[in-house]
Amino acid sequence: MKNVSQPLFAEERKKEILDLLEKQNKVFVPDLCDFFNVSPATIRTDLRILDNEGLLKRTHGGAVKLSKATYEPTSDFKLSQKSEEKKKIAEYAIQLIENSDTIALDTGTTTLELAKLLPSKHGLTVITNDIAIATFLEQNSDAKVIMLGGIIRRGFNCTAGSFAAKMMQPFNVDKAFIASNAFSFESGFSTPSTEQAEVKRAMIHSAAKVNMLIDSSKFNCIAFYRFAELEDIDQLITDNLLSSEDRAILNGYQDTLKLAIV
Repeated sequence: MKNVSQPLFAEERKKEILDLLEKQNKVFVPDLCDFFNVSPATIRTDLRILDNEGLLKRTHGGAVKLSKATYEPTSDFKLSQKSEEKKKIAEYAIQLIENSDTIALDTGTTTLELAKLLPSKHGLTVITNDIAIATFLEQNSDAKVIMLGGIIRRGFNCTAGSFAAKMMQPFNVDKAFIASNAFSFESGFSTPSTEQAEVKRAMIHSAAKVNMLIDSSKFNCIAFYRFAELEDIDQLITDNLLSSEDRAILNGYQDTLKLAIV
């Protein structure tokens, strides 16, 4: 970041902070002090005000971008985003699945890429709340497919809510593959939909091993509803565009978390 050429009023400075967050998802107090040539106290005041207004999320030493509470792009839109990264994540994840496994497959465009590779495995039992995944597997694999019932989320090709979550609860699966709309080290894994969060939690609790499939663009973002922490998963699979700073932090969890960067 280059320093601003002249002092800014508080409102101008706050707008500039939000613009920076749009570009890089997170900001740090020391960097902002240098950028605006103001004191740490001034920056902390700006961040506190913006946090109170619901425009960002303060963290230790800075702030992260806050996703709008209920906004979520449709499945059709998400299919076009980070498609190569999602395919690489799926190609790694398929290696974790063995013939005759029982798996829970969360809804999402990354998990859909994984589903497209499942016909190479045999004797699987797949529990999912994703209509596109269930349809694909029924037509293209020998897997036993269990479709979770519940309210259909129009535009997202999936079921969600307490009915779907309760249907998931009695199952014990070998592996779960979960997707997330957002992740930050302070606020964990989150999604704009409380109904979708219920199903994700149920899948996590039902699995012997939990794998999180999340591309690097979702890091340092926060959505409305938290459904899991790093401690709740066994392996995190992401792409090689992940920043060196985030890699270093994740490596600090290596005693309890396996990290796969593909």
